[in-house]
Order: sequence, then C-alpha cells, then structure tokens
Amino acid sequence: MRVAIVTESFLPTVNGVTTSVCRVVEELRRRGDDVVVIAPRTREDWPDVFCGTPVHRVASVPVRQFDVGLPTPEIERVLEGFAPDVVHVASPFVLGARGLASARRLDLPTVAVFQTDVAAYVRQHSPGPAGAAAAATTWRWIRRIHGWADLTLAPSSAALTDLRAQAVPRTALWGRGVDASLFNPTWRLDALTRALRRELAPAGEQLVGYVGRLAPEKEVERLAELADLPRTRLVVVGDGPSRRALGALLAEAVAASSGRPNRTPVLLGPRHGDDLARAYACLDLFVHTGTAETFGQTIQEACATGLPVVAPRRGGPVDLVTDGDNGYLFDPDRTGDLRAQASRVLDSPGHAADLGRRGRTRVRARSWSALVASLAGHYGQVVRDRRAGRAA
Repeated sequence: MRVAIVTESFLPTVNGVTTSVCRVVEELRRRGDDVVVIAPRTREDWPDVFCGTPVHRVASVPVRQFDVGLPTPEIERVLEGFAPDVVHVASPFVLGARGLASARRLDLPTVAVFQTDVAAYVRQHSPGPAGAAAAATTWRWIRRIHGWADLTLAPSSAALTDLRAQAVPRTALWGRGVDASLFNPTWRLDALTRALRRELAPAGEQLVGYVGRLAPEKEVERLAELADLPRTRLVVVGDGPSRRALGALLAEAVAASSGRPNRTPVLLGPRHGDDLARAYACLDLFVHTGTAETFGQTIQEACATGLPVVAPRRGGPVDLVTDGDNGYLFDPDRTGDLRAQASRVLDSPGHAADLGRRGRTRVRARSWSALVASLAGHYGQVVRDRRAGRAA
C-alpha cells in the first residue's frame, strides 16, 4: 500500500506519538509498503528521511517546548503528489485536522489515531467551571475533526469509551506494541546496569522509578507521596518543562521525611535505546502517575523488563495492570493509596518478582509487527469501504 502519515509530533521530539509513528513507519517499510511522513518543522537540524521514508516538514510555531505544525496548503500538495491509498493521521488536533480536511477534499480514505486526551489536559490546567467549559469546547473540536475520518482508532478501552460517550463516530480499538527484545530482564546482568545500580543505591536501597515526560499533565509530583517509604530512593527518567520544579519538590519531600542525603531523588534526564533499557533494569518498582493517559506505553516497557507496576485506576493503565497479577492500581482520589499500593510490592521481594515475571509474560507477544499487521487490516477495510461506497 501507499500510506501517508500526518503526525502532530515527530523526531527529534520524543513522546508517545513520535514513538508509535516511528515504529509504524519501520514496520510498514519492512512489509514493503511505500510511506511518506508529514510533520512539523523542527528548530533543530534533523534528517528529512527516516528509515528510508521521506519526511516533509511544514511550517510550525513553538508552544511549551513543542513544535506545533501549522495547517498550511502544503499538506494538500504533498498528499496530492504522493497519491496514497490511505492517509494515517496521528493524534490529530491542528496539523492533523488540516490533513484530514485535505484528504477529504482529495477523496482519500483516512484512519485517525486518537492518542492524546487534550480535553483532559485542558481540564487539569483549568479547574472549576471555566475548565469544564474549556474541556467541553475541546471535545467539540475533537468530535468534529475525528468525524472527518473514515475510522478512529483508540489505544485503550477507556479511550474508546470516552470517544463513544462524546459521540465520535466509527471507532475501534487498536493498542500499541512493545519491543520486548530491547526491554528485557537480562539487562540486569549488564556491567553498566550494575554499575548504575550501585551508584543509585549505594546502601542497597530499593529503587522506585518513573519514566516519561516531565510536565504538569503527567502528575509526576504524586511521587512525593512515596518520600517516606523506608529504604527506598526515587529515580526519575525523562525531561520536560516541570523538571526543575519537580526535582525541588521531591528533594524537599525526602528531606522532610528523612534528611538523609543518600536518599535524595535522582533525575537521570532523558535516555534512549540501550541506556533507557538499562535505566528500567535498575529499578525494583515502576510507578506511573498520570490519570489522563490514553494508553501508558512506559508501563508496557516496564513490564517487558520484568518490573512490577503501580499505576492509577483510571484511563489506559486499567487495561495494562491487573491487581495482584502484574502490579496494583491505586485510587488517584484517595490520599495515601499510591503509597499503600507501592508498599504492597516493596514489602515482599518474592511477590514483586512474581508480579514482574507475569507482567513480562503478558506483554512479550505484543510486538510492533503484530500490531502494524492489525493496523494494515484497518487500512484495508477503510479502502474497501470507500470503494464500495463509490460503486454504490
């Protein structure tokens, strides 16, 4: 097939949208499909080819460390020149909205992938009646742009329920893959991993970690609730606008609970590839904090590494974590419940190991090749449906 991917985010920006687009491109190319990517122009020098696929950059403006693509006519010109069989639109909001509108004018089949719950983020940043009104306005925009797509794919049952509750038409479930060969327990035997572990836990502390973007909507400040857990140390991997404030908050919480310098939280910054796999492998427990996640890719990566997981009982994590099987879900509205669920894991190393083993068993078959084969099935269906509609 010829597939055009219009994405709100792409390299060098690293987030869930970028990661999934990169894996989809890699697998489509491996299958022999022709692909083109349309993405925002970056402020950094970056190649205009990824995995043998041309990347067309369109004008953008910086917003909170993101390059937000502008809805220019260039998008339609690229689509018309490439003549795709299907247009895949990743997390449409601004650039993606123009991509869907352009595809509609060109009579091209479209698949939209819902990945970012912008309405929930708006509600978090603006509490009270004003926030509720802003979230309702955001949902009206989401409903409108997804209504232009032949099919909208949701990454989790919670996201699918939200879309249907908001009357978004033609929806289906499509999850995410995980690279279980990169993220795996054998990294614990690696010399560099062991050296990092000795550095982070010089007195044999248990390491409790988070991996992901450091921004208000990720609610990483919830980790402060774990500051008084005995014989533990917090480890945070990632970067974002909240990094400095988060480091100060967590350090203050730990100092107030113990005053022991060796327990000061460690912010490792962004890590990728093998270094990211090593960071996961150093941990004893992975904690996911955000309550507005449509999926929770880092949970899958932690599970693939053999880690027990504690995550909120809300949104995408509900599909990924089962109490007592591969971790525990905490009530985000109940103060102290995150600490209680983390303690259930940390107080019993044998139980933690069992949770980790079961977690890896659950995710290791969720390869990106299998997930993209399923995605290609959705592509084929919207193409067939569009042809049938024309024939009728």
